[in-house]
Order: sequence, then structure tokens, then C-alpha cells
Amino acid sequence: QVQLVETGGGLVQAGGSLRLACAASARTFSRYIMGWFRQAPGKEREFVAAISRSGSRTYYADFVKGRFTISRDNAKNTVYLQMNSLKPEDTAVYYCAASERSWYDGSYDYWGQGTQVTVSS
Repeated sequence: QVQLVETGGGLVQAGGSLRLACAASARTFSRYIMGWFRQAPGKEREFVAAISRSGSRTYYADFVKGRFTISRDNAKNTVYLQMNSLKPEDTAVYYCAASERSWYDGSYDYWGQGTQVTVSS
């Protein structure tokens, strides 16, 4: 099994930055493709970003527009999401997830509990 714990959420003003981290308990963290998702109140969960096993490839949702950066440190069993130029519409619960298969939505096998990100106007 894989346990995932997100940290780093909080309240920030528009234009500010946050760095989320997701710590994994997997024995071999590098075997997993890691992704970030978010869900705003009353809305469907949506894909934010994903990163390949080695970290050599990354994938982003269109709405990121260069503002967010996903990275991973396999030695620390941790994946990060650096969020800059935050907008009120970024307000959501952010989840990290692990996949054994691909970065596509629907392929993730393990999920964290989520961390709240609130961006004020």
C-alpha cells in the first residue's frame, strides 16, 4: 500500500505563492507516476499536473499557464507543487495521487487526504 500526505496548504492573497508537498510511504517511490488534482466546492475534481517516474517529463492542465511547477525528489519520497501568481479561482482542496500506469486522469491508484488552498481577492 501507499500512503500519501499533503502539506503546505493555507490562505494566501491573490498573486501570492504556495508550495505544496506530498510525502509518500511507498517502498519504491520512483515506480509511481505522481499527480496533483484539485476540487473546488460544488465542482468536479480536476487534473492539475503530473510527473513521470524519473521526473524527466511533466504534464500540466491548460489553466496552469506556466504558474505551477511540479517536481519530485525520489530520495525523499516527496512530490511538490509550486504555485505562483495564485488566483481566487485556484481555491480548492488539492490532492496528490500515485499511479502505477500513466499520468491520465482515472489511472491513479492511491490518493492523499487533501490540503486546503484558499486564495483571497
